[in-house]
Amino acid sequence: MYGKTVLSLVVLFSVTVAGFGQLPVTETPSRLRQVIENYDQDRGAFSRWFTAETSAARRERFRKLYSDRLNELLRMDFARLEHHEQVDYILFQNHLRRELAELDRNAEQFNEMIRIVQFAQVISDLEDQRRRLETIDAEQTAQTLDALAEKIKDVQRSFENGTLAKPKQTVAYRAVQTLQRLRQTLRNWYNFHNGYDPQFSWWNKKPYEAADQALQRYTDYVSNKLVGIAADDKTTIIGDPIGREALIRELEYEMIPYTPEELVEIANREFDWCVAELKKASREMGFGDDYMKAIEAVKKKYVEPGKQPAMIRDQAREAIEYVKKNDLVTVPREMEETWRMEMMSPERQLIAPFFLGGETILVAYPTDTMTHEQKMMSLRGNNPHFARAVTHHELIPGHHMQQFMNRRYRTYRAPFRTPFWGEGWALYWEFLLWDKGFVKTPEDKIGAMFWRSHRAARIIFSLNFHLGKWTPQECVDLLVNKVGHERENALAEVRRSFSGDYGPLYQMAYMMGGLQFYQLHKDLVGTKKMTDRQFHDAILKEGSIPVEMVRAILTKQPLSREFKTSWRYYKLN
Repeated sequence: MYGKTVLSLVVLFSVTVAGFGQLPVTETPSRLRQVIENYDQDRGAFSRWFTAETSAARRERFRKLYSDRLNELLRMDFARLEHHEQVDYILFQNHLRRELAELDRNAEQFNEMIRIVQFAQVISDLEDQRRRLETIDAEQTAQTLDALAEKIKDVQRSFENGTLAKPKQTVAYRAVQTLQRLRQTLRNWYNFHNGYDPQFSWWNKKPYEAADQALQRYTDYVSNKLVGIAADDKTTIIGDPIGREALIRELEYEMIPYTPEELVEIANREFDWCVAELKKASREMGFGDDYMKAIEAVKKKYVEPGKQPAMIRDQAREAIEYVKKNDLVTVPREMEETWRMEMMSPERQLIAPFFLGGETILVAYPTDTMTHEQKMMSLRGNNPHFARAVTHHELIPGHHMQQFMNRRYRTYRAPFRTPFWGEGWALYWEFLLWDKGFVKTPEDKIGAMFWRSHRAARIIFSLNFHLGKWTPQECVDLLVNKVGHERENALAEVRRSFSGDYGPLYQMAYMMGGLQFYQLHKDLVGTKKMTDRQFHDAILKEGSIPVEMVRAILTKQPLSREFKTSWRYYKLN
């Protein structure tokens, strides 16, 4: 009965939408959709309510949320779910277990730096009380703030006189970020009451100012003395390696059945392949096997100032026409009409020296505010041949296409978003277009292999860093000496990787996700089970989920409640 109802709904909805001249919508409804959407709303509500990130109450409330939803899942009859619903079940279960594990990891990290932020609970308790809208005793809070200021000073003195041992640099670095958030939390708490409650302001103005100043001075002390970074230091990169055990947990969540060491081996093999192709192109350009000279020659072919937007526009249009002409993927008219371009600010280029993409492509190029050296590095690093290799990565058929489709199909799967799908898909197109002959001239081949070797290098340096084997400087040196990056661009790339804005597996997700899609394409399109267009259109309608789950959907793989990753998509032996 359920199956017939679903079929009727799909047919009805398809006909209705088709009447407007659009492609019919064929998404089969899932009984887990409402469960997942309700959870996502609840998670968002609690995230907005618990604004004190160090709050123990916040941690326990999220633990209850994840545990309750997991228990609800376990009570479902997995065997009676449709195949696509079983996929939703596995994705949701995987997500909840990962979130519970993250709570434990974050608690461990907090305990590592508790000596530095001994007073954190005082601030988070004040903020939690505000969120509960409890009536406060203004005189009592003044005493709390006065004691807080003294406690902060005492902790600083304890480090200064050696009573407290100096922590590891990475732990101190993490503490600086926590201290900055604590100061903002305290400010928000104070501003909620100040001025609106005359009694509060009379009692608390000076104690708050003392606590705020003590917190600022202490944050500066930890940064300068315990971490070792001066306020004006724009080059030092610290990062916070998570270790092998945490890496393995993350890989299991992303359904990657390889050890970190195996992944480094894969990356080294891919890097070697890129070097061989770079040498071939270098020989075509007359530089023999010295591909670094070929890379330097290509870097000098930058366009004059003011011409970059037109160049990117033409490259974007070229890629769109290519995938349409060769029937590789459906490009809806609205998708093609709505991609946009903006120029990246000089400040953002310190972190992202190359363009970024999505619905809007952000173009990196020098401005008149940069030094001559910075201008030349930006010109060279964003030359036409480097850009041609990745413009389609950012727009169509890459990130713009993904985002366009993600807003239309399986939108409830958004909590399961993964860079192995997001970045992997965009990089996979670099692989596929290379195979199909989109890249023709030796200069364009140099540009394509520059980026492809860069993706392999990302795996090598990011995993070695998180395994505790490499320093950030060694990561920079790899990009400069082996890939051919400008040093400023390499610094920005490594800084971006370890700033905390990205997960520990993000940088490796480009090539690993790309290799997953590449092997899946061989398995299904290479064997004539699907056409290119069928394959790509199907993937885009399933949401940003682990690629192994995409494979399970496309192959109708039998699934179990306790599904474990097993797809060895890259042969090492």
